[in-house]
Amino acid sequence: MTSLKLLPLCAALVLATGCSQLGVKPAQPAATATQPQPPAVAATPHAAAPAPDAIDPASLPKQPLTPDILFKFLVAEVAGQRGDIALADATYLDLARQTRDPRIARRAAEVAMFAHDQAGALDAARIWAGAEPGSDRARQTLAVLLLGEGRFAEAEPVLRELLKQDTATGFLHLSALMGRVRGSADGVALIERLAADYPDLPEARIAVAQAAATAGDNGKALAALAEAERLRPGWEPAALLHAQLLDRTSHADALAFMQGFLAAHPDARELRLAYARALVNANRLDAARTEFTRLTRDFPGNAEVSFAAGLLSLQMGDAATARDLLAQTLENKPRDPNAVQFYLGQAAEQLKQPDVAATHYARIEGGSYLVPARARQAALLAQAGKLDEAVALLKATRGENTAQNVRLIQAQAEVLREAKRYPAAFAALSDGLKRYPDSADLLYDHAMAAEKLGKLDVLESDLRRVIILRPDDAQAYNALGYTLADRTKRVDEAIKLLDKALALAPEDPFILDSVGWAQYRAGNLARAQDYLERAYKLRPDPEIAAHLGEVMWFRGQRDEAGKLWQSSLQNHPQNEVLLETLRRLKP
Repeated sequence: MTSLKLLPLCAALVLATGCSQLGVKPAQPAATATQPQPPAVAATPHAAAPAPDAIDPASLPKQPLTPDILFKFLVAEVAGQRGDIALADATYLDLARQTRDPRIARRAAEVAMFAHDQAGALDAARIWAGAEPGSDRARQTLAVLLLGEGRFAEAEPVLRELLKQDTATGFLHLSALMGRVRGSADGVALIERLAADYPDLPEARIAVAQAAATAGDNGKALAALAEAERLRPGWEPAALLHAQLLDRTSHADALAFMQGFLAAHPDARELRLAYARALVNANRLDAARTEFTRLTRDFPGNAEVSFAAGLLSLQMGDAATARDLLAQTLENKPRDPNAVQFYLGQAAEQLKQPDVAATHYARIEGGSYLVPARARQAALLAQAGKLDEAVALLKATRGENTAQNVRLIQAQAEVLREAKRYPAAFAALSDGLKRYPDSADLLYDHAMAAEKLGKLDVLESDLRRVIILRPDDAQAYNALGYTLADRTKRVDEAIKLLDKALALAPEDPFILDSVGWAQYRAGNLARAQDYLERAYKLRPDPEIAAHLGEVMWFRGQRDEAGKLWQSSLQNHPQNEVLLETLRRLKP
């Protein structure tokens, strides 16, 4: 249950002494994700000025501490501690209206925001700002709440006062704030009026741009950014927003703009980082790697940069460079060390260092990389001839949730299947289904294991259950349809299932292959060849080549079939389906 922080006991004791003033600073509730936060518009420092939240005792209302006030105060705090936020909210608002004390009004505003009571929070913030007119925090909170409610006319004089304190910083925070409230023409007009008083301030122009962008007016936003860039050439915040706006309509235009900006301002590190990320999104990996490699020199202690550069190097096959960059990332204290250890393991595997890879995987003890790491450890053990150790490792691992535990069972079956221990793989999946009987993933794998053992009744039962659990699972329809076409005489039923699979995934080459094979089994050779040629064009897989060649063979296109098989066999000399087809048709 959510509760508010109770005031310390000593504070209650101070109240109980009967002083004529409330001599405590109200405690703040724990922050929540939905609680509005005031913009941090800092006051200009001044040697003789009090701290921003300090209250001049002489300005406080002469409010005696009556038993009624003390009682309500304690009721509100105890209610918050016990999770009765509504009671705490109502009681504090009543106290704020009764006392007009800025400390109580501030607490009332905080509790009301915590309770998502926007009207109450606004009422309390008005009292607070009125009772403590010199408080920037009170004005900030009031401005946030007014803007959130779309009360732009009321917010305007409050914002004008705040902007007088630190104009440039104030506009930047105002810009960020307008990005969080719903854009509207009135909101844009408000920012334009505020910015008009500061025609030579680039921060004012970027605030207009942000407001216009939030309202969907890209033209006005880009015009304001052009003015900001004229006033302060090479200013990265304006350039970053400019690139984001261009990216809304054209990734190419955004990339071209960033490239041009970096040519003119090569030391713009933040924009270079954005450019590198955009290159990754555009799948321009060579260029992205170049940028990230430069950024590792510009930001030598930045774990995010070295991690991205390492991943790009790994993806491009440069495992040695990836290893060095990922090791550097670990030294820079990354947010997720497990991810770095996992990809260090991947780099070690590419470098043919299985023992080093296993060491990295073993260092992962939790999180989303736990199961992939244990699966790779098990695969390495199995490749080293230690299959029993591999299975034992996976059995001993405990996932953090059901999804991870299901994946561990699948990993057990995978290593057993790779070792051609089909009965053991089937048994592992059968045991898993006792724990998770409605896992569609386990049911699917169990069906595939059953097919290896000729248990077609089990396969059909499992796949029909998957279809019930996941009615849009194209692969379940495909697997069942293909098996019925290939292993039974229920070809008409198979075609209906495969038509459903094709409707769900019309460009899937394996489904096209299944449809073609079912048409072949039904005697429709021309239609079969059309589907199989489409499938092979999308993916030149050896099993698709085997099926297509067989159809061509029986259509009298034996030379073409032989060339197709020979070409596929060169790339896949051990494929069982292809070899079996050749043995059967070309003895």
